[in-house]
Amino acid sequence: MIRLLIIEDEIPARKKLKRFIAEIDTPIQIIAEIDTVESAVNFLRNNQVDLIFSDIELLDGNAFEIYHRVSVSCPIIFTTAYDQFWMDAFESNGIAYLLKPFSKDRFQKAWDKFLLFHAKSVTGRNQESEENNWVANIKALLNQSIVDKSYKKRFSINTHQGIYFVETENIIFFAAREGVIFAYDTTGKQHMLTESTLKTIEEHLNPLDFFRINRSELVNKPHIEKIERYSKNTLAIKLKGYNNHLKTSQSNTAAFRDWVEK
Repeated sequence: MIRLLIIEDEIPARKKLKRFIAEIDTPIQIIAEIDTVESAVNFLRNNQVDLIFSDIELLDGNAFEIYHRVSVSCPIIFTTAYDQFWMDAFESNGIAYLLKPFSKDRFQKAWDKFLLFHAKSVTGRNQESEENNWVANIKALLNQSIVDKSYKKRFSINTHQGIYFVETENIIFFAAREGVIFAYDTTGKQHMLTESTLKTIEEHLNPLDFFRINRSELVNKPHIEKIERYSKNTLAIKLKGYNNHLKTSQSNTAAFRDWVEK
C-alpha cells in the first residue's frame, strides 16, 4: 500500500489530482489532504508517507517553507502553475514538476518515475542515474516552455467611455485590493482590471519578468529600481515611477532574492 499526502489549496486542482490517482492500478491510500504550510509542517512532524503531491503557492505561504522546517525523506511531485520554482523543487526531494494544467499523460509519467524510486529492485546507483536524467529532461522542457509560451502582451481596461489597453511591459506591478485587481503603469496611473485573481494574471505572464512578492502584489523586474532590507526576513522594493515601497512576505523573500538576480 502506497501512502500519499496531498498538499493543495485549490479544490478543483485537488479533485483533478485525486481523479488521476483513483485511475492508477496500484493499492494507494491518501493519508491526508492539506492546504496550508502550517498544517503540512505539523502533519509531517508526526507522520511518514511514501510520496507527496505538493502545490507551491499555498493559502499561508510558499510550500518550500515546509521542506525547510521539516526533514522529508520521501519523493515529492510538485504541481503548480508557476515554472520559476523548478530548481527549488529539485533541491527539495522533487522528482517531477507538473505545470498546471497538466494532462493525464504527464501525470502518468511522473507516477512512473515515482515507481522507479519506490521499487526495491532499483539499486542506489541506477536510481541516482535515473534522477540525473530526469532532472536534465525537466530543465530542458521548462526552459523550452519559457521560450515557446505565448505570454499576455497587453491588458484591456473597460470604462464607461469604452475600452483602452495597457501594454504589459509598461505595468510596474499588479495588486489585489479588497477583492479588486489593479495594474499600476510607469506613469503612476492605476487601472482596474476585469481579472478576478492575481493567480489568473500570473499564469499569463513571463515568470522571468514577473514575481509574486506577497499574497497581494506582483512586480515587474525591469521596473525594480532599488531593494532595501525592511526587517530580518523581508525586503522593501522601490519601483520606478511609484512613490511607496512594496514589501516581500517572509515566505517569498528567499525565492525573490534568487529570482531577481536571474
